[in-house]
Amino acid sequence: MLPWIQLDRATIPGDGGALRLKRRGGEFSIMLGANELMNSRLSGSEEALATLSCERIAGRKNAGMLIGGLGMGFTLRAALGALPQDARVTVAELVPAVVEWARGPMAEIHKGTLDDPRVDIHIGDVGPLIRSATSAYDAILLDVDNGPDGLTRASNDGLYDRSGLQAARAALRPKGVLAVWSSGPDSAFTRRLREAGFSVDEVGVRANGKRGGARHVLWVATRP
Repeated sequence: MLPWIQLDRATIPGDGGALRLKRRGGEFSIMLGANELMNSRLSGSEEALATLSCERIAGRKNAGMLIGGLGMGFTLRAALGALPQDARVTVAELVPAVVEWARGPMAEIHKGTLDDPRVDIHIGDVGPLIRSATSAYDAILLDVDNGPDGLTRASNDGLYDRSGLQAARAALRPKGVLAVWSSGPDSAFTRRLREAGFSVDEVGVRANGKRGGARHVLWVATRP
């Protein structure tokens, strides 16, 4: 078996530690400590985060989407495949190196999506974009942690607490969608979503889609 080779290392701004980009043959992995955050062989649940959200906002003109976390670009690529040409997608990525990796060693995975004219890349925290917006987005997709708690940064907890969910609700247009990726269930988060005024669907998905893999959870929450 081929060995893993570390290609780069990037510090997460604030209190988040460091990401490591590794490659083994044609396979890529992004690690945070001992945790594998992303693997290029496993894209099913990230793609589902986009496709389920796009289904909810289908038919809207000039739809606006905010994606928190670029990662390996699977969510962005799936969103662009489902959204019409008049849509706009803002991708907020906290770690500048992740965008550099997308244009460099992982360009073959991203397949030019960062150059799509519908896409704007924001280097920075997704939280302030949400808190500063009012009825600005039809969908907000969050895949910045392994679930609704601040794994990569403790300050990310503010995305998932009561005030963070209220801010997301205010940033969405009527019948807008907040979709959150998680490696597992969290009943307390489901409850907080409902308390924040969302209609909530908790969807079980497989890491590699129809081909199976680990069981992940997506919350697809709609602003009434």
